Amino acid sequence: MKSIAELEEKLSSPSKALINDLRRIEGDIIILGVGGKMGPSLAKLILRAVNSANLKKKVIGVSRFSDAGTKADLQDHGLQCISADLLDDEALQALPHAENVIYMAGKKFGTSGDAHTTWAMNAYLPGRVSEKYKNSRMVIFSSGNIYPFVHYASGGATEDTAPEPLGEYAQSCLGRERIFEYYSHRYGIPMLIYRLNYAIDMRYGNLLEIGKMVSEGQAIDLRSGHMNVIWQGDANEIAIRALLHTSSPPKLLNVTGPETISIQQVAGIFGRIFGKAPVFKNEPDPYVLLNNASRCHRMFGYPSTSLLEMIEMTAEWILQKGEILNKPTHFQEREGKF
Repeated sequence: MKSIAELEEKLSSPSKALINDLRRIEGDIIILGVGGKMGPSLAKLILRAVNSANLKKKVIGVSRFSDAGTKADLQDHGLQCISADLLDDEALQALPHAENVIYMAGKKFGTSGDAHTTWAMNAYLPGRVSEKYKNSRMVIFSSGNIYPFVHYASGGATEDTAPEPLGEYAQSCLGRERIFEYYSHRYGIPMLIYRLNYAIDMRYGNLLEIGKMVSEGQAIDLRSGHMNVIWQGDANEIAIRALLHTSSPPKLLNVTGPETISIQQVAGIFGRIFGKAPVFKNEPDPYVLLNNASRCHRMFGYPSTSLLEMIEMTAEWILQKGEILNKPTHFQEREGKF
């Protein structure tokens, strides 16, 4: 992986399963909050799959598009882009109808100093969107942060684990789920709540952060000594295919890779690649944020990109000083403050 173009090609290359499922998904698709970390690659993945299947399906992306370059790039790939602040109700009501909604809007970082905006985005806006798209099916991006910490040997929280969100961000994520759930019951809206934890590509994510700490000789905090990851391309495929699995009341789905990953072991692999001994601090706490995605793997199969492949691609990206996004995951945060 030597360039953004190669990365984008890998992220947006649709599988046969996705192409076949898109043939079964009736109607147009609108992506709300398309301008975030995952939205642009998800949109390009849909567009390539639609073209591969020779479908007459419209794909629409909505965002504030604070980065004009992102909007221009998506338009060049064939996405119908609409610039709108979803909290502006007039702008929301003016959006076109679509039979399928992928809801990616939300706020995480900056919550500690701007909690009211986080709550507005994460728990107020879902009600307005549900009223607008009450005749659509919806996949709702949520977070594994709504779960309590679990023992690293437990296999991770399942969809049956009772939520126990830590901190205002996680609480607002549960608020988002509950508001969508209310409207699903009220109007019979078919929904799937997509609890992701954590997606990566070469430009951001917990593997990149661990690799950079090893490369730069920074001490890695082991208090949260285990984690989950999934390749962003796999996570995006699941989100799109999940449109065929919506229900009322909403279906819950954990989305991540199959491994409970030891951060110490991952750092050791990076260390061997870089020829540097990792530096650690603190002792691992046995209770960490982990998700069990067995239901997801049963529905969609195992992710196509393995953990070792992700580590090796990330190491190569670091060595060649590839472009990175200034969007840290804070996956080691244990107090719920984002």
